[in-house]
Amino acid sequence: MLKEIISQVECEQLQALISQSETILCVCHQNPDGDALGASLGWAEVLRTFFGKATQVIVPDQYPDYLHWMPNTDKIIRYDKHKEGCDWTFQHADLIFCLDFNTSSRVGDMQAALDASPAPRVLIDHHLEPDIPSVITISHPEACSTCELVFRLTWQMGAFEQMTKHFAIPVYCGMMTDTGAFTYNSDNCDVYFIISQLLTKHINKDKIYRNVYHNFSEDRLRLMGYVMYQRLVVDSQRHASYFTLTRQDLKRFNFIKGDAEGLVNMPLQIKGHKLSISLREDTEKENTIWVSLRSVDQFPCNEVAARFFNGGGHLNASGGRLYCSMEEAVKIAQQAILAFENQLK
Repeated sequence: MLKEIISQVECEQLQALISQSETILCVCHQNPDGDALGASLGWAEVLRTFFGKATQVIVPDQYPDYLHWMPNTDKIIRYDKHKEGCDWTFQHADLIFCLDFNTSSRVGDMQAALDASPAPRVLIDHHLEPDIPSVITISHPEACSTCELVFRLTWQMGAFEQMTKHFAIPVYCGMMTDTGAFTYNSDNCDVYFIISQLLTKHINKDKIYRNVYHNFSEDRLRLMGYVMYQRLVVDSQRHASYFTLTRQDLKRFNFIKGDAEGLVNMPLQIKGHKLSISLREDTEKENTIWVSLRSVDQFPCNEVAARFFNGGGHLNASGGRLYCSMEEAVKIAQQAILAFENQLK
């Protein structure tokens, strides 16, 4: 059986709120990943199928090519492509679900529209320190993903029986991608109970894995080899590493959104390695560096992200952003490793 971490009172309040609403939005953070997109698509399916509500998924910007195969992605509206229409929709929505982000600044250029909307908000998220004004806040950092919380809500509300592959596929995909294919943050036995139930909807979990992790271009494969051979800097003494990806590198390998996914995990294959840091220049904005961090065991890469990279996240998977040159970003990464050397050795 599934241990309840969401109270029955919260479920009842949520059901009442949904029943009073007609036009509902599901929104997620900028640069949507598998969990953000999976949670949005999965929850929208529940709202449409079980509650019979008109529901629209709006994402701030482009999401990776390797997620385009998921059901109902054709119904997603990108804010950066349809700003005027989305602004109107935010103003006239009855209810907004904020999925997989803990503060409105994480939706990027969509923040003004979200903040200005008169619609009540419901937060469903698993990041630390939720900071979104909402009538209901379902925040559980102990969950492996926001998709796990979407499943739990669906299960506790008695809606799961009516769900089909259109729900199960994105929810499984989100859980899988947010745990590195269940290699971290996935020790809770409830995670595997949830997987067992999703499999009853006849999803092909092996194909989902291939669609995500074996769905890249030749250029991406060559980029991966280039990074590991030419760009990876290993601090063997401190069991840490970092690598850089400049605009020139990205252009050379015909970079498209999603091509850097998973690269930050690769240095953790080094024996005894505890921390990996990726520094990638933004393809459009000057002096903007996207930072990804991964760690193993109890090393807190989220603390590194918060202290040095204007970010945060989970114990073993975090991110951040720097507003500086790549040369300065490298120095900051080196300082971060030195600052945590006692925990890395």
